[in-house]
Amino acid sequence: MHREEVDRLLPGVFQRTLAGAGQRGPQSAQLAVMVALLDPREAAMQRLPSILDPRVAPERFVPLLARWLDLGLVVSTGPGFQRELIANAVELSRWRGTSEGLIRFLSIATGVSGFKVQEGVLDDKGKIKPCYIRVIAPALTKPHERMMESIIELYKPAYVTHNLVYAPSP
Repeated sequence: MHREEVDRLLPGVFQRTLAGAGQRGPQSAQLAVMVALLDPREAAMQRLPSILDPRVAPERFVPLLARWLDLGLVVSTGPGFQRELIANAVELSRWRGTSEGLIRFLSIATGVSGFKVQEGVLDDKGKIKPCYIRVIAPALTKPHERMMESIIELYKPAYVTHNLVYAPSP
């Protein structure tokens, strides 16, 4: 903030006193100190949009953004994928608990498409397993199994059990 902007925010009696004293006097000195104290905060506020944008935020701030959005999981594919998850968090939360949302989450986290969620999986006797899904992942995502298990636990409905299997490589 510039001095004139701070001056306009002061009560009228202070504004008249400052106008009469010009650039001299104790109130003028207090105003200069106030402006000097506000400058760093003003600069920080100007940078705020870039700090909150996960794609350009400082690296040390990304984990905090993830925790704010309930994405505090370890992303084994790298920081770029974590940034993408954070950037898509609002859309992902809309689809939370659905097969489409789980597929989208896994695809963004791994950078690989081709995930499938099977519902109505049959047991050994040919009966449908209630409250059960099978997540079929592309074989090349196997190194990230721990992360994918965490994602599935986080994004599937709480009452559903699951197993993660890998599709054969083409």
